[in-house]
Amino acid sequence: MSSSNASRRRYLHRCLRQMAGASALFTLRPLPSWAAPAPWVAYLTPGLDLPFWRTLGRGVQATVEAKGYAFEAFDSHNSDDMQLQNARAVLARGAAGLVLSPTSSKSALDVLELAARANVPAVVADIGTNGGEYVSYIKSDNYKGAYGVGEVVARAMRERGWQGEGYCLCTIALDRKNGQDRTQGFRDAMSDAGFNNVLALRQMKSYSKDETYGFVKEMLQTYPRMRGLFVEVDQPTLGALQAIKDLKKTKDLVVGSFDGIPEFVDLLRNKSLAAVGMQQPFLMGRDAAQALLSSKSGGTPAKQILVPVLIATGRNMDEWLPTARKTVFGDIGP
Repeated sequence: MSSSNASRRRYLHRCLRQMAGASALFTLRPLPSWAAPAPWVAYLTPGLDLPFWRTLGRGVQATVEAKGYAFEAFDSHNSDDMQLQNARAVLARGAAGLVLSPTSSKSALDVLELAARANVPAVVADIGTNGGEYVSYIKSDNYKGAYGVGEVVARAMRERGWQGEGYCLCTIALDRKNGQDRTQGFRDAMSDAGFNNVLALRQMKSYSKDETYGFVKEMLQTYPRMRGLFVEVDQPTLGALQAIKDLKKTKDLVVGSFDGIPEFVDLLRNKSLAAVGMQQPFLMGRDAAQALLSSKSGGTPAKQILVPVLIATGRNMDEWLPTARKTVFGDIGP
């Protein structure tokens, strides 16, 4: 074996050792001894258990692979410590660029500082950061999207004669900028429509169906006249709806949601959901990757790139569904 080939093998073994402890969606296959490592882009995500993050990752992947880059996604399991561990592993392995969806806006600072020290360009996709160096911040118009959902929920409550009645919220973490925007947008819409009685607010931690099932069951038992509910994530909404069904309250309140999964199509049709503010994660991933690759080619992408939110209801389903299948649900296969 030549010294050059032996050197390449040692390099690959080092890379594999440095991956230990990091949770990767994809692992690099062993390369033949003659092949040079391909440049690659890493995606750090809070949790691949949620469809939203998987679809955003597919948007990044499709874009960078079309330009000859390899791709890996790393699951931080909603842990700041795991996110930092993943970031260290990614940078130690020599990633050409980083797309970061942080576990919180505060925790993003540590990752961005590491990337800046390593001179690796980073793009923030959703959630946001409290500062740090980054190429671009790709965000949905969370405030406007949540406001639109609030308008529909308030209108439905008025139509049922529930003026002045109270509502509850199951929010994402409010140390995230997107959580702040969604919560404020919905509350402003309800207030503008004359609904100012917020009965309860619960912040999610695990983002699971079981968690919101417990939240909503407790809310309904404590506030039997609760007439509105806003759940700020898609999968947890299914747990909320199950609690409503189990307590036989389906006809007693109006529910709005955020993000989007295929199950919502029928739930909008049968009016279990009044409205959903659907982010377009595939477009967010695409725009994040394009900004990253532009910066590596000497370009200067916009510091903030805003992706619109679709306000989906049973009435406009035929209009938004063809677009949502690709940009919301990530149905990009053949």
